[in-house]
Amino acid sequence: MSRFLADLKAYAKIYTRSKAGMFFTFILPIMLMVLFGAMFSQSGGGVSLPVQNLDGGPASVAFLDALNKTGAVSVQIIPASEDFDSYIQAHSLSLALQIPTGFSIGVQQRMADPNASMAQVTLYGDPSKSTYQMAQGATNGVVQAMNFQLAQAQPVLGVQAQTLPNAKDYTYMDFFLPGVIGMTVMSVSLYGMTEICSTYRNKGYFKLLATTKIRKYEWLTTKFVVFALMLVGSLIVTYLVGVYAFGMTAPLTPLTFVFILAGCFLFISLGMLLGVAIKDAETGMAISNAIGFPMMFLAGSFFPIESYPPFLQTVANFMPLTYLNNGLRDTMVYGNTESALICLLVVLAVGVFFALLASKLMSWKES
Repeated sequence: MSRFLADLKAYAKIYTRSKAGMFFTFILPIMLMVLFGAMFSQSGGGVSLPVQNLDGGPASVAFLDALNKTGAVSVQIIPASEDFDSYIQAHSLSLALQIPTGFSIGVQQRMADPNASMAQVTLYGDPSKSTYQMAQGATNGVVQAMNFQLAQAQPVLGVQAQTLPNAKDYTYMDFFLPGVIGMTVMSVSLYGMTEICSTYRNKGYFKLLATTKIRKYEWLTTKFVVFALMLVGSLIVTYLVGVYAFGMTAPLTPLTFVFILAGCFLFISLGMLLGVAIKDAETGMAISNAIGFPMMFLAGSFFPIESYPPFLQTVANFMPLTYLNNGLRDTMVYGNTESALICLLVVLAVGVFFALLASKLMSWKES
């Protein structure tokens, strides 16, 4: 026990004195929470839609008012005196709408004579972009609503909105927090352990440890304890920032802390495997980055996996961070304990596999 405590105390001092380690453990997750919270947690009025109204009549004013009230777009007026094409080019606009001269008159003529030409607005943009699709959906919705109102048609169909069973009033940040937690657990544990093992092996520190009385499992346990304590502290600090800065309501369940420990074990095992299997320290870190960075973006830390193309969804399902993120969301957001436990078993199973493989390759005397 004395050997374990001595090594634990020594490594805890080394870790807390590491500026990079403290940055990735505490500062980075808070920065991500603040950044993404500022971008997505508040209703920013939807997609900005520059509009040039060349008509100025009552129908065009009503159209713009209805469009702005959808919440999907935020109308920004382009002066009617501006040349539309030149304005788009000068301001590098990727989205714009123009209401032509005579729009209101065209509406009145169409109402009086069904054979008259329809009054139309023109939406300019790139159809492949999501902003264009949102603006197009809002514009089409307003057009249909105005057609319905002007024709004085009787409603036949409707849509009833209803929340999911057991759904709670969670915000975007409630769904984002588990991804930040999972990403932090992966980056701190994977990169930290890879660097430790590759450095110890490259500089011969393992051979020196072989001459001491400390045992291999004691040395590994101290690293796990330090990483786990730091990550639990990071979780609490990040959670408090989310609660007080963005009004998050997702709870920290006991299973959340179990996932922190399981994820820490998984990525420490993977980092140890990379560190002992790769002789060069720089190569080991490069490979860990090559493994870690794709997981950050594909495992659902920042964006829903359901929004990916099918082949990327398949790739994401083979990433261990996916199950850590999904498990955290299941227990914190959805309250689905059964699904969370399945994800936990996957995380533990993969962690045990990496740990056993790394222990086979790890030999202090040969390092």
